[in-house]
Order: sequence, then C-alpha cells, then structure tokens
Amino acid sequence: VAFDIELTTPACPVKAEFERAAYESVSALPGVGEVNVTMTSNTRQAASSIKEKLVLPGVKNILAVASGKGGVGKSTTALNLALCMRQSGAQVGLLDADVYGPSLPLITGVSGRPETTSNQRIIPLEGYGVKLMSMGFFVTDDSPVIWRGPMVHGLIKQFLTDVAWGELDYLIIDLPPGTGDAALTLTQLAPLSGAVIVTTANDLSLIDARKGLQMFNKVNVPVLGIIENMSYFTPPELPDNKYYLFGRDGGKRVANELDVEFLGEVPIDPHMADYGDRGEPIVVVAPTSTTANAFNQISGTVVRRLAMLSVNSPAPAEANITWVS
Repeated sequence: VAFDIELTTPACPVKAEFERAAYESVSALPGVGEVNVTMTSNTRQAASSIKEKLVLPGVKNILAVASGKGGVGKSTTALNLALCMRQSGAQVGLLDADVYGPSLPLITGVSGRPETTSNQRIIPLEGYGVKLMSMGFFVTDDSPVIWRGPMVHGLIKQFLTDVAWGELDYLIIDLPPGTGDAALTLTQLAPLSGAVIVTTANDLSLIDARKGLQMFNKVNVPVLGIIENMSYFTPPELPDNKYYLFGRDGGKRVANELDVEFLGEVPIDPHMADYGDRGEPIVVVAPTSTTANAFNQISGTVVRRLAMLSVNSPAPAEANITWVS
C-alpha cells in the first residue's frame, strides 16, 4: 500500500507522529505487506482583511512579531521562531523592519550588501537557511539612520515589493517596537496573516503589550497570541527551581484579559546575550536547551494557528491508495 498524507504546513510539529501512526495503522490491516507513506504539505495562503494591501507573489503567510516597547527580546524571538520553522522544513524569510535600530546582522552574524537581479530586484542574504533582509545590510558604519516618516514608509514598501523573496511558506516581519509610524505602515501595507506580541512579565511591558494588541485589532489583523520572554531563571545547580525575576504569569493574565492565546514562556538563558553577540541563535547552538525547546513549542503552536486561519473549515481528507501485489 502506498499513500500520501498532505499536511497544511511543512513545519507541522507532529509530522513524525502522523507518519508513524499512519504506517502502523495500515500495516496492521489484513493482507497488507509493504507500506509506503509519503508526507507532503500544501501551505495555504491566509486571506488579508484589506483588499488594497500589497501583493507578495510566492509568499503564502506573513507573520508580524511585535512588542509594545523595546528591550523585551522581540528580535531574538522573531529570529528563533523563523529558524524553528525552517528546521521543521518550511521555506522562511525574515524581514527586520526596524529602520532606526536594525539588529539582524548582529544576531545572525550575516553581513554584506545585497545584490540585485537583472530587473533590479534586491536579492536577500541568507543565514541558517533563512532569507534575510535588513536596513543594517545597507549601512556600512555606525552612523544613525535619520529619516522622516515618508522616507521610512518608502523603504518599508520597497523591502516588501522589491525584494526577490521567492517561494516562502512564511515571511516573518520583525516590527519596530511600539505603535509608531513604521509599525503602522507595515500593518497597513503588508497583507499580514497574523501577529504575535512579545512581552515580559513586568507591569510596564504589559501595559505596552496591550497597546500593541489593540493596534492590530483596529487594523483587523488576527493576534495569534502573546509570548512572555525572560519569564524565569533556573540555576544550573538547581534544575528544578524557577525564579520569576520580573513577576509571574503577567503575560498569561493579559492574554486571558484580552481573549487571546497565551503561546508560552521563554526562560532566561545566561548564555543568550553571548550567543547573540556572536551571531549564533540559541536554537542552532543549543538545540536541546530549555530555551530552544520553548521556542520550538511556540513555533509549532504558531504554525498550527496560521493553518487554522487559512481555511474556514477543513476539507475532507483525501487518500490515493495503490495496492502492491
């Protein structure tokens, strides 16, 4: 017996379990000798709520990663989520939309000025299998970017439409912190499939997280949930202890209050800053760490939520079965 199983995303976190369960179930049928299971995927494109938004050919889902304020680890979270999706088999791009403070070159260790195609489209750089674009790739020194709103608007539009992203299952946009011009420009221009909010557990971050969530609600972008970063610290010598340095369950309370999903806690890792400064994401250099496991779990939840949003109701399952004599 040979048959295909088509998943809604190549980054399905339970792909191996599906394959094993299908193989074992069919193998147990009377008269079945050889069983061949082929796992495929068809990432559906989530519909945008506003028809006038830009069209990005080949990009099936666009996910915004946002925070109400800076310093909560949003960019690190966006990068590690992108890498988790890539490691699960999806084609992924990551756009650093923070024009004034781009961090993508540093935290990935990728540098160089992007080249252009014959028709003047920008070719994204690549790191760890993910296509990357950032203002940081075009700035050659430490000089600040001093641009007014209309110039930022034009650059963000160019990053969306003039970059040769190719075929992507997911384009993750690392939004600038807050709800200023750049963030609003992206929510208005990009056909966002959904957004996640990154916060810490302290009250100030939670107040700003509420503002970010309300911004997405006003522009009709689905909020997939809240991620609480730097939730707790576990000393190596006390692996069963959790110390909540910034308060406990703040992200969960806000998620419940605003009726969105709480996607999970990401613990403090004392090596995270060093990894970032060296351009080594934690899910790559420490894939079995508690922090990497948290990112993988959250990534799995996010891709499932995006798959659910892409279809109003699931189509009946189809199977092509060939009997092998």
